[in-house]
Amino acid sequence: MNLEDVAQRAGVSTATVSRVLNNIGVVRDATRERVLKAVEELKYYPNMHARALAAGSNRTIGIIVSNLENPFFLDVFRSLEAEANRNGYEVLVANTDYQVDRLKASVRLMIGRRLGGLALVVSEMDEALLEELAERKVPTVVYDVGTPRESIISIKINYRTAVQQIAQYLFELGHRRFAFIGHHTTLGPLNDRRQTFVEVMEHFAPQVEFRTVADLDGLAGGRSAVRQIYQSGFRPTAIVCVNDFMALGVLRQLKDLGLRVPDDVSVTGFDGLDLADVVSPALTTARIARDLIGHRIFESFTADAARLEEIRETLIQPELIIRESSGAVPVLTNVH
Repeated sequence: MNLEDVAQRAGVSTATVSRVLNNIGVVRDATRERVLKAVEELKYYPNMHARALAAGSNRTIGIIVSNLENPFFLDVFRSLEAEANRNGYEVLVANTDYQVDRLKASVRLMIGRRLGGLALVVSEMDEALLEELAERKVPTVVYDVGTPRESIISIKINYRTAVQQIAQYLFELGHRRFAFIGHHTTLGPLNDRRQTFVEVMEHFAPQVEFRTVADLDGLAGGRSAVRQIYQSGFRPTAIVCVNDFMALGVLRQLKDLGLRVPDDVSVTGFDGLDLADVVSPALTTARIARDLIGHRIFESFTADAARLEEIRETLIQPELIIRESSGAVPVLTNVH
């Protein structure tokens, strides 16, 4: 299959196919969908490094992430890149913005480069895409999505235990009105955190009241979610955030509302970003070892067969870190 075959199937020019595959220029959504559908049906992978490969194996690793604006994904990338550079490899990175179509397009571009390995550090996934990667025996690491297979290594986080610890900790501090702030809650790994929170709240019923809100992943999303909660009339004494990135926005919006953290409301995050330790108040969070994720990704592409079997499925346990943003339930909460 070549570019002309894809263009013919989609009913567009080869230039349009190229723009879609390289994610450049302006292409109508309907046209983009036709091209991506044709690419998928024909299983087309542009061979971008054929000459280089003729000389030997490719020492390039690809990593695709959901949101490079979120420091969590950037930390994983930098950890992988540092280890790769120390060993004479380079790393290519692509961003999906949580969109499955962009994930598919990026995977096809990466595979076209005949990489030494591909890491998918994403919350969105298409099962057919994983099946295709396994079929083609592309060395792949998946984070939070999919299951291990012959050529696919899995890294997952024990979100359930960490969310349960956070909720139990706040409950023991006397909190009885909770809010959960998340984003893209239809995606598996993100919904896991929300669903675990709901289950814990239901376990504590009827002693607790709670609300869940979703917005965009980021500072603005955290701020918007807080406005939604307080405009609804609900007054939580504890806010549990799906990640630190949104929690930073939450802290700012609470300050703008005249609320003190943790005197009026406690806030917790998730991920353990470096920023969480330097904001004021310092953020209580569940730390995920991003350096371990980067190390394990690189190791998966360079280890021998015996070691690969040992690390085929890795479950990382987050560590609860209690800081200044959480405290005992306030006697009275005022909203100005």
